[in-house]
Amino acid sequence: MLETIRQFAEDQLVTSDGAEDARAAHARYFAGREADIMALWDSPRQRDAYEWFTTELANLRAAFRWASDHRDLDTAAAIACCSAFVGMWVQQLEPVAWAEELTEPANAVGHRRLAQLYVMAAQCYLAGRVEDFVDYSEAAQTAIESGRFDEVPHEFEATLGGAYWTAGRPDSSIEWCRKVIARSPGSHTYARLYLVLAFTIANRYKEAIAASEGLLADTEATDNPTTKCGALLAYGHALRAVDPAGAYDILRRALDIARDSGNRTIESGIAVSLSRLTATRGDPIDAFNFLTLSIRQYYDSGTISLLRNALAVLAILLDRLGQHAAAATVCGYGANSATRAAIPELKTAIAHLREVLGDEHFESRMREGEAMTHGALVTYAFDQIDLARAELLHSDASP
Repeated sequence: MLETIRQFAEDQLVTSDGAEDARAAHARYFAGREADIMALWDSPRQRDAYEWFTTELANLRAAFRWASDHRDLDTAAAIACCSAFVGMWVQQLEPVAWAEELTEPANAVGHRRLAQLYVMAAQCYLAGRVEDFVDYSEAAQTAIESGRFDEVPHEFEATLGGAYWTAGRPDSSIEWCRKVIARSPGSHTYARLYLVLAFTIANRYKEAIAASEGLLADTEATDNPTTKCGALLAYGHALRAVDPAGAYDILRRALDIARDSGNRTIESGIAVSLSRLTATRGDPIDAFNFLTLSIRQYYDSGTISLLRNALAVLAILLDRLGQHAAAATVCGYGANSATRAAIPELKTAIAHLREVLGDEHFESRMREGEAMTHGALVTYAFDQIDLARAELLHSDASP
């Protein structure tokens, strides 16, 4: 209904003499909301920022398009940076493309927000464009370290440390996070939590535990829900190797915070982590529930790079339950160099599947899964979850 009204108003403007002035004022208005929305995001009312973004997305799109088409870089950059940052936490990636669109004209004139635009453009990794991410990330780092452009907010620049995981380069994440921490004094909660996660993905758990010191205190010192659940996620990851039960409790607390605040990106990531823990604890039904949540949200939002993590865990679980052919098929997409390195159980599952199925059958099922479209693969995954869940419930009900 709101979009219909907006379109009607726009059509009326086209027939009037004041259309250009109205569109310019419209774009400047939404650019001018940046400071207020970022302040709202950095508060206990973070959900209100997400709801504003979702409600106003059509207006933000129209405002950005007008500003970009009319070469108003100041206005377009403000809309793109704010929208891309807020949007990525609710798995709405469209504004990332707006930031990408502005990098070339902003670079051509040395625009003051160039570094911020590169950082937001780098979030394209979430859609599976890892090579483009690397290019944007390197450009962002060069721009930041040059000191020639507007400062990149800590929450922005720390995200570069997270994205290298999907490129199978956790050491690059570790290096970037350490640079951010060393560059200036402060708590650097986001860089520290990404550093902890990078250590766990690199299977360097002793360093992860050491780096996680103080993260729980950070959760008590902030009223920002993303900071809270992000720090808890990292702490839970570090704790997983030495205290799985404690890690489960921490991650459940983080999941509640993410869900209550409307942060679907962290909610999905926590659900994958919990699925690994619950599978190890011998609770496959719970693991399937977490996987269903994460797979659905990743697929619906087009967050393809992180969908691999959920499918990798699903393959492990199906293997443990004796669904070997299905597990091998899911591996066709879920098992790449990054997930094999980040999830050690996946290597064990693949070795077992090769032993049970034989190399030829295993490779055939892998190719079958690799050839599926994302939609077909997700449908297949849900079908296998339903079948396995039904079999588990039937066996529990049997005398």
